[in-house]
Amino acid sequence: MGAVALAATVASALASAAPVSTPNVEAELVPATTAAVPGQPVTVALRLKHREGWHTYWQNPGDSGLPTTIEWKLPPGVTAGPIDWPAPHSLPVGPLVNYGFEGEILLPSTLTVAPDAKPGSELAIAARADWLVCKETCIPEGVDLTLALPVAAGASAHPRWGAPIAATIAALPRPLTGWSVAAQGEGQRVRVAFTPPAGAADPGKVHFFPFREGQVEASAPQALARDGAGYVLTLPVAHQLAPGFTRVAGVVSASNGLAGAKVATIDVPLAGSVVAGPKPVDATAPALAIPPAAAAGSMSLLLAAVAAFLGGMILNLMPCVLPVLSIKVLGFAEHHDSRATMRREGLAYGAGVLVTFVALAGAMLALRAAGEQLGWGFQLQSPAVVTALAVLFFVLGLNLSGVFEFGQFAPSSVLSWASKNRTLDAFGTGVLAVVIASPCTAPFMGAALGFALAQPAIETIAVFVALGAGMALPYVLLAWFPAWRRALPKPGAWMLRFKQLLAFPLYATVAWLAWVLGTQIDVDAVLRLSIVLIAVAFALWAWHVSRLGARRVWKLIALAALACAVVVARPLAAPAPAEPSSAGASATGAGAWQDYSPSRLAELAAAGPVFVDFTAAWCVTCQVNKRLVLSDRALMDAFADRRVALVRADWTRRDADITRALAALGRNGVPVYVLYRPGREPLLLPEVLTTRTVHDALATLDGPALARTEAAR
Repeated sequence: MGAVALAATVASALASAAPVSTPNVEAELVPATTAAVPGQPVTVALRLKHREGWHTYWQNPGDSGLPTTIEWKLPPGVTAGPIDWPAPHSLPVGPLVNYGFEGEILLPSTLTVAPDAKPGSELAIAARADWLVCKETCIPEGVDLTLALPVAAGASAHPRWGAPIAATIAALPRPLTGWSVAAQGEGQRVRVAFTPPAGAADPGKVHFFPFREGQVEASAPQALARDGAGYVLTLPVAHQLAPGFTRVAGVVSASNGLAGAKVATIDVPLAGSVVAGPKPVDATAPALAIPPAAAAGSMSLLLAAVAAFLGGMILNLMPCVLPVLSIKVLGFAEHHDSRATMRREGLAYGAGVLVTFVALAGAMLALRAAGEQLGWGFQLQSPAVVTALAVLFFVLGLNLSGVFEFGQFAPSSVLSWASKNRTLDAFGTGVLAVVIASPCTAPFMGAALGFALAQPAIETIAVFVALGAGMALPYVLLAWFPAWRRALPKPGAWMLRFKQLLAFPLYATVAWLAWVLGTQIDVDAVLRLSIVLIAVAFALWAWHVSRLGARRVWKLIALAALACAVVVARPLAAPAPAEPSSAGASATGAGAWQDYSPSRLAELAAAGPVFVDFTAAWCVTCQVNKRLVLSDRALMDAFADRRVALVRADWTRRDADITRALAALGRNGVPVYVLYRPGREPLLLPEVLTTRTVHDALATLDGPALARTEAAR
């Protein structure tokens, strides 16, 4: 028998295939025994040796990732069981926590050999192994493996792999014995009670790894407390709760051991009920490659200031700013004052722009220091601010339409002072221009703002000042040089009609803000806003009528209408619901777009290319790009042809996950368009899209990169 075993050992060593190496993992199939015995099980393990610092995933990958899979290709009569998973390790990746393995790991599976297998023959085993290997980046890898195992009447432990595989199997989690376990759902948490047998030692530090995703929040802390004679482990419920959470099943790890083992499995029914837990405050985007050009450290302060200045100049041409700026430019045609007066007004407008930009920078820095996740346009993520702006622009529109004059509401002394101090009006126009400009991100702005908000306060404010200087410069130059104003039409009756015409862009802005509000809350919010606007319009009309007679009665009516507007608007100031309404999804391509989440992006990026649209309902540039470019049928077909997954990250309301994802890309506002490419750095596209730009980006997927993606599938 010894001679037979020796011969089998030699044959096995000679017939086994050499390990296959990828850039990050060495893989091979290794047997527990020297031979396969007819009708008997034989253990074969997938050996993975990870490159330093890299890891693959357990059957439940945790916050992100994909489990390793094995697709067996076996001779007739030979069957393979599932992977016998060793207990995983917690793998923190920033604020995420994944479950998986580092270093060298053996993943054993049991194969059953056909009873009619003939001793002296060879059992040809083949398998396709696929995994996601991650460090700072995540790369899908896969290899084809083979193993030629002799068939013999008897077998012994493999001299190289027998002992390691036996040790792995001995350490596999087994059902917990001797302890009583019960689980109770209590809203957003699960309490698992462990009652030990008499004389059992303290388990020490305990952690639970669920078998299934979408049950327990991987990155949330688990608290163990003594409860009488036993222990209670409190588990936070996952914020993306999977259906069918009726049992608590998984691996329990105890530093001091449970029933004599460091790890054990439990599987008990879940009493009570659970609901989805809150989003973890420190959840972040997946650990995907970031283009070096996008990183904050790749841009100097000078370059950021120049980019901000150019972006500010272009901002004047964006649809957000034009309605307000047109009103001010009209003022040049209305007034032909002295050169000194015009210059003073120009400087006042510039000062209003600069002061407001500095104030916005200061507010963002202060709120971020307090732990808030904010970005450019953050004020429009508040329904209360959106409501206030809608009312403001509606009132300005009514004024331009001639429904009322602001002078009706001010004492004559104030009016007299204002007529002599038009610089105040110019300053206010500068403030208003910045407020309404915040939904837009012009070219060059994205990288500059992303850099600014990753720097100390002085550098941040410097970049915002450069942005404001760029936005204010065209108007200041127009005010400063009289020759430039000669191109403007001469004053005349046309000015009244043009002034009334300018009201309609403001009304359009109100309609857009109403839509934004609907995406933030629900369709009822649009109705409430409409009632508020009607009440405000009625109040203004009533105040106007009061100047014609019965002043006290009509003023009381006007005040009552304003009070009604306040009451109706009050619910709009409340925090928006936890999840966006369906109106904000604005899916393109009949459901082709998927909602963003860090884990979903990581999963899709592991499987192939992904195009992410970071957008918001209040971002005018975003909506233009969506309608003119991302709705193009030929472009959608190009996405489909290259199997590009489409993800839309809706930033309409404050979303810390999206804010952090933007920061990771070196951006701090929307729109941002990113093409994630397997095995390569993501590609950032310009803020203003064209179909040609996107097609050119997709063309970078062709060639070797696309071939690797197809092979991974």
